[in-house]
Amino acid sequence: MTEIIASEGLIPQSTVTVDTVTLDTVTGETVTVETVTTVDGVAVLGPCYERLNRVTANTLPFALHEWHVGWCRHFLNCNPRIHDTPLFFVLRNSARVCVAIVPFVVSRRWVGPLKIVSVSLLGADPAITEVRTALIEPGYESLTALAVRAQLEKVPDWDWIHWVGISDTFAEALTNVGCALQRQPALADYVLDMPPSWEEFRRGLKRNIRESLRHCYNSLKRDNHRFELQVIEEPRDVRAALDRFLALHIMRTRAETSVMHPNRFASHVSRDFLYEVCERLAARGAVRIFELKIGAHIVASRIGFAVGSSLYLYYSGYDTAWSRYSVMTTTLAEAIKYAIAQGFKTVNLSPTKDVAKTRWSPRQVDYKAALEDRGRLRSRWLCRAYMKTRSAADPQSWYFKYLIPVRRDWH
Repeated sequence: MTEIIASEGLIPQSTVTVDTVTLDTVTGETVTVETVTTVDGVAVLGPCYERLNRVTANTLPFALHEWHVGWCRHFLNCNPRIHDTPLFFVLRNSARVCVAIVPFVVSRRWVGPLKIVSVSLLGADPAITEVRTALIEPGYESLTALAVRAQLEKVPDWDWIHWVGISDTFAEALTNVGCALQRQPALADYVLDMPPSWEEFRRGLKRNIRESLRHCYNSLKRDNHRFELQVIEEPRDVRAALDRFLALHIMRTRAETSVMHPNRFASHVSRDFLYEVCERLAARGAVRIFELKIGAHIVASRIGFAVGSSLYLYYSGYDTAWSRYSVMTTTLAEAIKYAIAQGFKTVNLSPTKDVAKTRWSPRQVDYKAALEDRGRLRSRWLCRAYMKTRSAADPQSWYFKYLIPVRRDWH
């Protein structure tokens, strides 16, 4: 491959291992596949990500270039039992325009002399990357499936592939090129469509949430508490706002409620990643940290990401001393008001089903998932064993957890 300037989104050979393959299709179109296996190689793909995020109308922060580069720098795990390496497939059409990025990570686990190798999309972390997905320009699903399948056949030792965040079109294309997909439970995401005004949005809510909103605002007013919503978005202010968020996030984990909220940023790796990715995204105007201030105190905080036409609402925290005022509900309502005023078309409440989201009557968006084993008896058994280790309800899971290390040491 001839070296081409990185400013055009093409990868110089001097910085990354590149394997170039050209596929001729029945339509006469060709695609070139570049296999990126270093973090430096991922780092120069910014222009490719920018184009694909635009043509795919992506609204997820987890598919942004800053997220993937930061993730590789912080979460690629190289402990003695699990070794992770990036395996990004970058597809270009005959005009050298990037049409797909499939960001795989290859994980190699050792149990004595036994080596177990899995391939999955970037995002195997302690619930930090909430949705994992590839970026594929519409119309290129079949070519991408064909190209990626050809490249994966060159990885000699993988036992299974975990496909996640795949569309129905891409799943069908994978099946058509010979992938024996075993469907897994889909990941449900919850999205609110924004009307022109807050009043129109509120009128469309169910009675219970309207009553809850009345309580939130009236209880503060009754006790003479004035609040204001602060929206932190300037890069210079983000670090201090994250300090306050983490303190409130820890308070939330200690609240005695019917729903348990674990501390997602308990490890220094997760915290370091959060600081870096938010500061980088703030530099491109994509961060919104919503803080509810009562008097001189910040009593609630929620991180948001402005991606395309959507506001993605990430993790939150609040001061439990203000629980009786439902300050987290007020913060969410004020964030929705902000989204409407700023012209966002949707507000993403994030995945996983709980009443705090469903009571707002969001639209459910499913991200498909599937497993594919190598087809060999050994790989089938290892894939089955691995999935059992992930299921605490399975009575045999305890046995396999001693055999196959699943949990990484994020510390």
